[in-house]
Amino acid sequence: MKDFENASFPPEVIDLMTAALDKAVATLPEPVHSRHVTVLAESILRTANSGERDPDILTRIALIELQLDLR
Repeated sequence: MKDFENASFPPEVIDLMTAALDKAVATLPEPVHSRHVTVLAESILRTANSGERDPDILTRIALIELQLDLR
């Protein structure tokens, strides 16, 4: 993943990000492509790194960014 080598998160934030990623991936149709998971994960990392802690918002933003990436 790009641009996250200096990111650091406490365990509770990692749990929130994991929940957001799991929720986002669960909405994708099968088969789920690794590229889509990467886009979702990078979005969640970037958004959490900017201070967002609501897993629903992390999920929503990631799914929106995935839609934009697919265009």
